[in-house]
Amino acid sequence: MLDIKWIRENPDAFVKGLTDRGYDDPKGTLTQILSLDEERRAIIQKLQEAQARRNAYSKEIGQAMAAMAAKDAKRAEALKEEVARLKMVIQEGEAAEREVEKKFQDLLANIPNTPAPGVPVGPDADANVVIREVGKPKQFSFQPKQHFELGEALGLMDFETAAKLSGARFVVLKGALARLERALAQFMLDLHTSEHGYTEINPPLLVRDDTMFGTAQLPKFREDQFSTRRSSPAEVPPDVIDPATGAIIRSMTTPIRDTLWLIPTAEVPLTNLVREEIVDEAKLPMRVTAWTPCFRAEAGAAGKDTRGMIRQHQFSKVELVSIATPEQSAEEHERMTACAETVLKRLDLPFRTVVLSTGDMGFAAQKTYDIEVWLPGQGMYREISSCSNCGDFQARRMNARYRPKGAKDTRFVHTLNGSGVAVGRALIAVMENYQEADGSIGIPDALKPYMGGLTKIEAAK
Repeated sequence: MLDIKWIRENPDAFVKGLTDRGYDDPKGTLTQILSLDEERRAIIQKLQEAQARRNAYSKEIGQAMAAMAAKDAKRAEALKEEVARLKMVIQEGEAAEREVEKKFQDLLANIPNTPAPGVPVGPDADANVVIREVGKPKQFSFQPKQHFELGEALGLMDFETAAKLSGARFVVLKGALARLERALAQFMLDLHTSEHGYTEINPPLLVRDDTMFGTAQLPKFREDQFSTRRSSPAEVPPDVIDPATGAIIRSMTTPIRDTLWLIPTAEVPLTNLVREEIVDEAKLPMRVTAWTPCFRAEAGAAGKDTRGMIRQHQFSKVELVSIATPEQSAEEHERMTACAETVLKRLDLPFRTVVLSTGDMGFAAQKTYDIEVWLPGQGMYREISSCSNCGDFQARRMNARYRPKGAKDTRFVHTLNGSGVAVGRALIAVMENYQEADGSIGIPDALKPYMGGLTKIEAAK
C-alpha cells in the first residue's frame, strides 16, 4: 500500500508511476484519493474538536455540581444538554469517518506499487530486458521431447488419473519422478540454508484474510485464489436465497463460517511472520525459506499451457523471503537473485535473467528479476523464478516495522521475495535438458546424493 503522505507530496511521481504501469486513469485516481483524504481529515478534525468540547463541558459540569449554587446547577443542566448533543454529533461523525475511511482504504488497497527508478518502461513482457545469459542450450542429436511426452512414455507422469481425482491442471507423479521432485526440493533447501544463510520454516498452508491482504493477494486477486470454509461442529442450516434480491438469508442462530485461504506461494506466510511486529534492526536482514505446496486458481490463465506441468493448480516451490531495512533492500535483491541463480548453475541448466518492465511486474513489486530456464522440448526460455523487491508496500499493509538503533521512532521494513526455485518447473527443466535418445533421463550430479544411488530414470517396469 502506498503512503498517502508521499502521494500528497509527490502527485506527479504518483501519476507517472501508474502511467508507466498502464494503470487506468492515474490522474482521476489521484483526484479521488486526495478528495477522500481531505474529506477524511476534515471529519477527523471535527471529531477531535467535538470530543475536546465534550470533555471540557463534562469537567465544567462536575465543577458546577460541586459548587451546589443555584446558578451553577442551572449552568450544569445547560451543559448536560450540550454534552448530549455533542455525543450525537460524535456518533454521527464516527459513522461518517468509518464510511469515508473504508472507501479511502479500499481505493488505496487496489493501487499497485510504483516502479523503482531504472525499471524499463513498457506495456508487457516484450519490454523486458535481458541482463545476463548463463550456459548454452545443449545441441541434441535427436528431436528433444517435451516433459509430458517423456513422463507419460516412462509411465511416471499421469494426467488422466489426476483429472479423475481433481480435474484439469493436476498431475500424479510416480516412482523415480516423484523422488526426483523431492530430491530437487531437498537440494534447494540444503543449498539455501547451509550456504546462503536462510532459516528453514515450515509454515501453515491455510491463512486468514488479513494475511493474504498483507502480501496483496487480496482484495485485487481474489479470483486467482482457492478458499476454504470451516463451520462450527453444530449442523449448519442450508442457505436460503431471497428470490427478489438474490441475497443469502441466514438465521441468527446459524454458526459463523470462517474463510481460510490456501497459500498461492509461501511468500504469504513467510512475509507475514513480521506482521504487526517491531523488529530489532540488528536482526535485519532476516532471511527465511520454505518448501511448500502452492495453490492457484489461475483464473486469468484460461487456455495457457493446458498440456503438462507448466501451469498447475497445485505445485511445489522453494520460496525465499527477506525482511530488510530500506538501505539494505537493493543489495538484498541482487543477493536473493544470485541465490536462485545458483540453483540452476549447480544443476547445469542454461538460463537467462531479465528485469521486468513496468507493465509486466507484479502488483506489489517495485522491481523484479525473472530467471528463465531453457526448455529444449519447447525450444524456448520459461520462467522458473521471480525475485521482487516490494519496498515498504507490503510492510504498510502488514504494519511491519523496525526501530533504527538509537531512534525513538519506527520505520517500515522492506520486504523481498523470490522463488528459489519453482520445484515443478525445475523438474521439467531437468527432464528436458537431461533426456536421452531412448527416452530415459539422466540425473544431474548435484541431485545424485538425494536419489539413493539412481543415476538414470528409465521406463517403469
